[in-house]
Amino acid sequence: MTNAIVLIDVASGKVSEVAQAIADIPGVREVYSVAGDIDLVAVVSAADHDALTDVIPGGIAKVDGVTRTRTLMAFKTYSGKELAAAYELGLD
Repeated sequence: MTNAIVLIDVASGKVSEVAQAIADIPGVREVYSVAGDIDLVAVVSAADHDALTDVIPGGIAKVDGVTRTRTLMAFKTYSGKELAAAYELGLD
């Protein structure tokens, strides 16, 4: 499984509409409306890197109202439980 975080800029006044359209794309796990320099953040999962092309440039980037995307590829996922276990072992 390959994960990516997509930072999304949206045309003015279209955040809710675009967020819902992106949330409906297969492979998009979550979409967050955020404050700051970007409008939305999407968490994407796909079988492999090639499958991400269907979700990100083939899906998210084509949603009406999306003006720009930037993709961050995830190398490893850490959960609170994994971090707690690492600290118990003395691995900082």
